[in-house]
Amino acid sequence: MAEQRLFHAIAEQLSQLIDEGVFPPGSRLPGERELAERFDVSRVTVREAEIALQAIGRIEIKTGAGVYVCDEQPSRPGALPEVSAFEVTEARSLVEAEAAALAAKLISDEDLVKLTNLIADMQSPDGDISTEADGEFHATIARASGNGALLHTIEIYWRMREELPNVKRTYEAICDDDPKTRATEHQEILDALLARDSDRARAAMRTHFHRLIGTMLDVTEREAMREVQERVSQSRERFLSGIAD
Repeated sequence: MAEQRLFHAIAEQLSQLIDEGVFPPGSRLPGERELAERFDVSRVTVREAEIALQAIGRIEIKTGAGVYVCDEQPSRPGALPEVSAFEVTEARSLVEAEAAALAAKLISDEDLVKLTNLIADMQSPDGDISTEADGEFHATIARASGNGALLHTIEIYWRMREELPNVKRTYEAICDDDPKTRATEHQEILDALLARDSDRARAAMRTHFHRLIGTMLDVTEREAMREVQERVSQSRERFLSGIAD
């Protein structure tokens, strides 16, 4: 790698370490000598990498005090927004319903067989297998729509489902809550695709996501009630235990 390009690679590695929490916001980076040894580059290269990171607001170079990770990090291209599971599901309903309608006219026989097998995998007691099959079911329909923009959008929504902790927890809770209904709804989507019926495919996909939102509300309500009951129980234990009748 050319020396003038090497500092870009070091800057990227430092950015990754910041993102992973190795160097959290507000922390002081190791000195140039230590970083140079760590990355097996010159101190000049480290200095250039730090200057590049300061230019985009990731670190601050304080003369005589060291180099510190900025408390507020800039948004990075491709970063996922902080959204709720309800927002993700609402957006998926709007986009995936239209993808299903398009796919109904274009989907191949091979993909229809694949979808059948994926529904069987969704009923696996192994949560990882079930979730992977669910994702591939929706991705297969998106690809079958023949619209690359739709496919990209649906893939981003799936990343939100899997990579945003609060969204992932909510989806895991509702998938465990009613696995039979989940399989039935996907079968209804498949049946509409088998019939090559766009309107029916759109409606089946919307019904699936409408039920998901309803189940999310039920699960959220149960969790809220459980938290209230726990707080009341703790208060009862604290304030009433030991008080004579």
